[in-house]
Amino acid sequence: MADSSAATQSPSVSSSSSGAEPSAPSGGGSPGACPALGAKSCGSSCVDSFVSSSSSQPVSLFSTSQVRDLIFWRDVKKTGFVFGTTLIMLLSLAAFSVISVVSYLILALLSVTISFRVYKSVIQAVQKSEEGHPFKAYLDVDITLSSEAFHNYMNAAMVHVNRALKLIIRLFLVEDLVDSLKLAVFMWLMTYVGAVFNGITLLILAELLVFSVPIVYEKYKTQIDHYVGIVRDQTKSVIEKIQAKLPGIAKKKAE
Repeated sequence: MADSSAATQSPSVSSSSSGAEPSAPSGGGSPGACPALGAKSCGSSCVDSFVSSSSSQPVSLFSTSQVRDLIFWRDVKKTGFVFGTTLIMLLSLAAFSVISVVSYLILALLSVTISFRVYKSVIQAVQKSEEGHPFKAYLDVDITLSSEAFHNYMNAAMVHVNRALKLIIRLFLVEDLVDSLKLAVFMWLMTYVGAVFNGITLLILAELLVFSVPIVYEKYKTQIDHYVGIVRDQTKSVIEKIQAKLPGIAKKKAE
């Protein structure tokens, strides 16, 4: 009788002991584990939580490396497209008014999209197909800007605005006499530049310099650095002579 009762009780004991074994690691696992979901579900949920947490951070539209590759002509097709498009835009603004240029651009874009829309509709009617709207994929793209991302971009812009305001106050209230004199000389030279060129012409020249000077400097870096060093030394010596003759600057350096 004792053996039979022990035999009848042994399955329940073994099943209870075997059921207790897997429950032990679930309670003693790491805090980041997901025992209820399993290993596969836990991995996907952890990835989703990481993506959702990282998506709230601001993402810059253009990184420094992308701008560097653009002006150094790393990708000739991409740089050529950007350079040609902006140059044509600036030349158009130099020849026509801003309203005319913007109107012509919008008309050109609308003519392309409307013509393509009508063409696809005719093709679908002839072939009796149901492909739908040709720009459906682009219409479904979510381009809304969240309030959090907007505030992040505004905060980043405010850093530069505040820095510029501090610099303007520092220059106009003559915190450093030499820096204010540099600004005055630069503005005096710009009066002669403004008498010859207008704003659009300066922008065109600036674009030509941006897309030509870096690649030229990259090829002739040694020679350019040599002559720039000579000019820098001469300029530094002239500034030191001017500072020595100014009583306020000389006294400040002596202290």
